[in-house]
Formats: sequence, C-alpha cells, structure tokens
Amino acid sequence: MSRLPGRPLTFLLTGFSWLMLASLVGLAILVGLVRGTPLPHWIRHAHVHAALVGGVAQMILGAALIFISPLLLTGRTQRESHPLLFLTINGSALGMIAGFGLHNYTVVGISGFFVIASFLWIAHNTWLQARKSLNAPPLNLWYYALAVLALFGGLACGETMAFAWMPESFGYIRLAHIHLNLLGFITLAIVGTMHNLLPTVLNAPLHSPRLARIVMWLFPLGLAVLIAGFMNSSVPTEIAGGSLLVLSALLYASNLFTTWLRSSHQGTAASDHLLVATFFLVLTLVLGILVAANNLAVTPIMPFGSLHLVAYTHMALIGFILQTIVGALSHLVPVTLAVRHAPSPKKRGPYLEHVASILNRWRTVQVASLSMGTMGLALLASLTWNAPLSSPYVQGAMWASCGLLLAGLTIFSVKLATAILTEPEQATDS
Repeated sequence: MSRLPGRPLTFLLTGFSWLMLASLVGLAILVGLVRGTPLPHWIRHAHVHAALVGGVAQMILGAALIFISPLLLTGRTQRESHPLLFLTINGSALGMIAGFGLHNYTVVGISGFFVIASFLWIAHNTWLQARKSLNAPPLNLWYYALAVLALFGGLACGETMAFAWMPESFGYIRLAHIHLNLLGFITLAIVGTMHNLLPTVLNAPLHSPRLARIVMWLFPLGLAVLIAGFMNSSVPTEIAGGSLLVLSALLYASNLFTTWLRSSHQGTAASDHLLVATFFLVLTLVLGILVAANNLAVTPIMPFGSLHLVAYTHMALIGFILQTIVGALSHLVPVTLAVRHAPSPKKRGPYLEHVASILNRWRTVQVASLSMGTMGLALLASLTWNAPLSSPYVQGAMWASCGLLLAGLTIFSVKLATAILTEPEQATDS
C-alpha cells in the first residue's frame, strides 16, 4: 500500500529518481564542456528543469503532504493518496523536457501552468486545513507561504519568457526567474523545514525560535532588494540585497549549529548532511556577493565563464539543495517505512532501527564524496584561470569531481533501495 502512486513517500522517491537522472545528464554536460565537445544547449535546459521540477519541486510537494497535517493537527481528515497531483507534477516535468527538445516553448509554457496548478492545489488545501485547525499556524507554515508566493513570481517570469511576452527584458526576467525559484521558493521551503527537521533529527529543541522569526522576515527582504537590483541593473543594490541574504543565512546557520552543539546527539547521516548543507548555503551566498562585486568594474576583475557559472550554481544545487535532500530522506524514509510496514508497535521499533542503520552505513564516505566533489567543481573552474581546458590538471580535476559525486550518489542510492526493500521480518530475524 505504501508504494501506491500519490502517497507522500512516492513523491519523495520519484523526485529523487528525477534528481539521479538529471545528475547523470549534468555530469555528461560537464564532461562535454571541459573536453570541448559541448552537448546541445537544450539539454542544459532539460537537465535544470528535470532536476528542479521533476526532482526538487516534487519532493517539496511530498514533504508538504508529510509535514503540514501534523503541524496543524488535521491528519485524520486528510487523504493518504493524491494520484492526480502526482501525475500533474510528473507530466509537467516531462512536458518541459519535451518542449525544450522540440524547441517548442509553448509546450514549456503550458507545462509551467500545470506546475502552478499543482502548487495552487497544495496552497488551497493547506489554507482549508489551517481554517479547520484548532492549532495556531506554526512558524514553518509562514515560511511555506512566503516560499509559494516566491514560486508563483518565479513561474510568472518563466511563463513570460516561454511565451515571449516581454522579449526586450528577457535578461532581467531570466535572473528574476532563477533567483525567485532557487532562493525564494526552494531555499525558503528548506529553511522553514529545517527549523523543525534538524531539531527532530537531533532530538533537541531549536536553540532560538526568535532567530527563526527574524530570518523569516530578513531573508525575503534581502531577496526583494536583490531582484530590484537585477531589474534596475544596479550592482550596488544587488550587493546590498546579497548582504542581507548572507546576514540572514548566518543567523540561520548559527541557530542550527548551536542547536546541534547543545544536543547530546551522536550524529547520523541525516544530521551530517543537513549541517554540511547549511555550510554550503552560507558559502554560496558569500560567493554570490563576490560574483556581483566582480562586475562592478567596466572590465571584470576575474574572468567569469561557463565553467565558473557551473561551479558557482552547483555550490547551491549540489552542496546545499542535494545534500539537504539526502539528509532529509535519511531521516524521513525510515520513519515513513516504519509507520507503513510495521503497524505493530512491537515490530516498529526494531524495524525502524534496522532501516535507519542501513542509511547510516558509510555515512562519512557519503558526505565526504558529495562535499569534496562539489568543491572539486570550484577547483576545476579556478584552474582554468591559469591553464587551458586541455591541461592534465583541468582534465584530472574534472574526472576526480565527477567520480566523487557519482560515488556519493551511488552509495546513497544503493542504501536507499536496500532500505525500501527491507521487510519488518528481516529486522526481527537480525
């Protein structure tokens, strides 16, 4: 029953599958770029939208289905399966990929409307639950509300580009589209979830709910200033917005790391990945300010090409977002499987412990591989300032980075599949 389409766990696992496929395509794009045989440009667009729509957006939908009802204490009245929502988000991702492959941006735009419909449904459903709930809306829901508003803004920019409504402002709208979706939607959704998820993983209270409330207002303010800078071609305004984002990220990170330091938790794959992801969030935002400052001069201080953009963006995409997803799955999958597969409390405890132990195996290698592979992209990009792409140093850095990332993803994927296929009887026998 737990594997039926439309259940929250199905959203999470299908989204992760999209991410794995997109990651393989991304590695192929990187190899082609460094070796001087770049893949067609549309494949890059397909790679990004497969990862973000089929992968991350779908997993956020699954996480919302898991978290919102317990937060509002309305779980007993909610359906357990949402097959239409599941088909809509996956159909939207497929439609976007097909649209890019056919160079038909009308198809991409129509697919975008279905993504909007998916999140309108989850927003409406959450609103109805909040009205029925006797529990005051917790802080997490305010984060999710702001995240969905940013998503609608980002999708509106995407529709404007797909249907060529304002071609004269394409560059500005593209920047707004990217940052509203990545910083406004995905990052706010993750930050809102982490204020609850990491304390749950650590079995400790959040250090400062007050800091969490400050971040909730400071981060969107910084994003708004950043978008204003893009729209007005004002690099100083962009730097001001980026500085607010860095400040909010530092407050957020200090809150989570203090929570970790004050807990008695010994550490798991989940906590390791979530904490490392927090570091990469701060690093990416600091790098963003440096990228903007690099453009203050008429001639950029440091040359900034395709590989540098790849390294910079993937600090966020792999270092922050993917590591957060791996950490969240390392906690949520054992808990969800235990609830679904072991209704008996006597069997549930041993089964949960057994499945969690599977996902904690090789955790140091897993975390190190993904982290070093991400940093390897930065090393690869920096080498190109002094060496040609054909240099053995550049080629070696490229293969090392690809190998590390592939190793980390493979280790986690094998463990995830093993955990899902483990039955309660196997835990009892062991």
